[in-house]
Amino acid sequence: MCGRYVSARNDHELRLLFDVERRVGESLAPSYNIAPTQWVRIVREEPGDGAAVREMRNARWGLLPVWAKDRRMASRLINARSETVADKPAFRAAAVRRRCVLPADGYYEWQRTPGGKVPYYLHGAEEEALAFAGLYERWADPDFGGDDPDRWVWTCTILTRPASDTLGRIHDRAPVVLPADMVGDWLDPEATDKDRVREMLDAVPEPHLVPRRVGPAVGSPRNNDPSLLAEAG
Repeated sequence: MCGRYVSARNDHELRLLFDVERRVGESLAPSYNIAPTQWVRIVREEPGDGAAVREMRNARWGLLPVWAKDRRMASRLINARSETVADKPAFRAAAVRRRCVLPADGYYEWQRTPGGKVPYYLHGAEEEALAFAGLYERWADPDFGGDDPDRWVWTCTILTRPASDTLGRIHDRAPVVLPADMVGDWLDPEATDKDRVREMLDAVPEPHLVPRRVGPAVGSPRNNDPSLLAEAG
């Protein structure tokens, strides 16, 4: 799974990297320890009369399907298995109509060892920005009136896949990392066929990520600074 990740680039950098035309909402501060249910940045495309508009906005990490009765489900839906995402009730509608990417620098994973869990930070070989494949939803909070704009809660989830090689040694699941030349296809709002979604996911290559053992401080989301990325001695 992917339960903690890093997104430390500012909005300006991400807008350039992901060809974002429109920023919706306030900027988020860089985070070195993003935890479930926190606000994160997503990139999506809004269809229109002409070409779709690529925008960046904020969403809560943890998907709330439109039929969710309250917010409690969000913490259980931070990840979606790519193998079944087009069929599972919680994800299948978003998989064909509401896809996004979550910009990241890397993510944390814990390896089980006889001596306990050991945290690792996994990142690109050149420290390049990563694009996690994701889904998003707009959920209507029943605690707000129908005309209240605050009733609409944007939420998201990160797709995962079986891990192999070095990543599999640490954990058996890893985020789906989209190469740059696949981001446009993944975000295309016209791609609404379930089989097409499966084809895209099957075509995503295994990412070349570098694992770095880090210290135990990352275990608490209250710790959030660049020192978390330092290699453990």
